[in-house]
Amino acid sequence: MAPADRTVAVLAYPGMSVFETGIVTEVFGLPRPELGVPWYDLRLCAERPGPLPLIGGAHLHTPYGLGVLAGAGTVIVPGVSDVSAPPSPRLVAALRRAHRAGARIMSICSGAFALAGAGLLDGRRATTHWRYADLLARRHPAVTVDPDVLYLDDGDILTSAGSAAGLDLCVHVIRRDHGAAVANAVARRLVIPPHRDGGQAQFIEAPVAAGPDDDRIAGSLAWALAHLAEPLTVARLARQAHLSPRTYLRHFARATGTSPIRWLVDQRIRASLALLETTDAPVTRIATTVGFDTPVTYRHHFTRAMRTSPSAYRRAFRSSTGGRPAAVPPGG
Repeated sequence: MAPADRTVAVLAYPGMSVFETGIVTEVFGLPRPELGVPWYDLRLCAERPGPLPLIGGAHLHTPYGLGVLAGAGTVIVPGVSDVSAPPSPRLVAALRRAHRAGARIMSICSGAFALAGAGLLDGRRATTHWRYADLLARRHPAVTVDPDVLYLDDGDILTSAGSAAGLDLCVHVIRRDHGAAVANAVARRLVIPPHRDGGQAQFIEAPVAAGPDDDRIAGSLAWALAHLAEPLTVARLARQAHLSPRTYLRHFARATGTSPIRWLVDQRIRASLALLETTDAPVTRIATTVGFDTPVTYRHHFTRAMRTSPSAYRRAFRSSTGGRPAAVPPGG
């Protein structure tokens, strides 16, 4: 469910990258009336409103200060100017005030240092760019730093890795607020995958296809997505790629940063979201439709991934959007 206050406040700071600003602006700032849901009200905020120098010699001018940031429904810190320096007392006060008021607080890349400096990450798991993870852990021992994920959703506090992972986190928030269909539509406009699991590794040995075997992996993934309801094993996927299971596992890990089983579970959970949101199909039927052996297995993996049960997710989505279920056609 989206916060009652749809204002999204983004911290702007001297020396920031235009890309970091653009990530949030593209996702939350562009009006999207065609999606048919209440969209966000974006505000770029700075400690000192006015012109801010950006990397490359450009300037960003904003009239909004930390008071607007502290009163927003969602606060995003896309980075800090210096990871070796603590956040300013004024920024710390604004972040704490926003958190006390019930805001959703998010960080991208080195922005986690500002959240940690404000004490908002104490006792929690958090992530940041892998090159800063050790420094964050040393400076803030009360924070459990996980350098091996793209993003972490801890309810009211969300953290993400390097800048591009911020896109994944922002689309994840859209999904949380408005459901899978709207998130997928936004992802299509951004020309990015509709969902990358937050637990996916930050660093992948060869994220871009490097040869014929990688093309075979990609082909096997496309085939698997079209056959999710069927029993899928490593051996069967390997046959689709014309590789031995051992070779397939090695190339799969290199190309995706995860294992085939974990990837399949994630894809099946994703496929079930739209069914929970838009149909009145029983959970037992949805489990079978997306390829889980039993409803128990489906509920286990769903709860682990989404931190709620399928039924609770459906109720929460319906109550937040007023969505009416549709009948499921025969065959799912």
